[in-house]
Amino acid sequence: MNENTKGSIFLFFAALIWGSSFVSQSAAMDHIGPFTFNACRSFVGFLVLIPVVCFFRKMSLKEKPLSKEEEKGLNKRSVSAGIVCGLALVIASSFQQVGISMTTAGKAGFITALYIIMVPILSVFLGRKIPLIIWLSAIISLIGFYFLCIQEDFSMGQGDFYCLICALCFSIQIMTIDHFTEEDSRVDPVMMSMTQFFVVGVVSLILTLIFETPVISDIIKAGGSILYAGALSSGIAYTFQILGQKHTSPAVAPLIMSLESVFAVLFGWLLLGESMNSREILGCFLVFTAVMLSQIKQAD
Repeated sequence: MNENTKGSIFLFFAALIWGSSFVSQSAAMDHIGPFTFNACRSFVGFLVLIPVVCFFRKMSLKEKPLSKEEEKGLNKRSVSAGIVCGLALVIASSFQQVGISMTTAGKAGFITALYIIMVPILSVFLGRKIPLIIWLSAIISLIGFYFLCIQEDFSMGQGDFYCLICALCFSIQIMTIDHFTEEDSRVDPVMMSMTQFFVVGVVSLILTLIFETPVISDIIKAGGSILYAGALSSGIAYTFQILGQKHTSPAVAPLIMSLESVFAVLFGWLLLGESMNSREILGCFLVFTAVMLSQIKQAD
């Protein structure tokens, strides 16, 4: 199995886990606030990754031994990268979780998928040339977003708006990961991910103490959702994202991750009984079409 195939598999399962996680994130909002949820899930993800870091580091050192100074440098770079990515992720996940508490899991999944288009558009600020197909995709996605989220009285739900901001923040987080895994490959991806979630957990805890009043009994009620989102969506899926982006072309990676939106709607229908009217279905179709158009030409 070549590196590209391996990276694609990592990203596919990340998308699958993220899509299903919209259900647990939505269900948790019946018991606890968004910042409490993010704090709990992030610390669970951090704890889950501690033994994973130890295992992969042990295997890595067997294949390629490092001196103490080299390992110290690896740890320093990985932690620094994790802190930067964690700060980007905590902003994105906070807007996402607040948004999910005000809209459906399916809509949140599709709006979040707009980061697929935002990533190449933001790349123009890094001096990269943007093909005409990307601008066409952006226009189609905006039309789709209108049908999906703008009501007949031209109003937009607050939760939809927060999810749109979340998509922008996630695009920045993805570009940050690309920077550290492509420009500086001398990092430990799993340690980077572990550090990322420790940062998200700490910042989310501070936000919890400022804006919410967590109750232990309510956290216990949301325990299943926290464990699923923490262990799988945070600990495992985001690590898969880092590993996948490390071995996959920047043009192909977002295409695979966009499947998250499909899985979000599927699991929302299967587990939450959510449904969409014809207007919203048309919006989903247009958004996903734009996502595909923005990537297929680049992937050729």
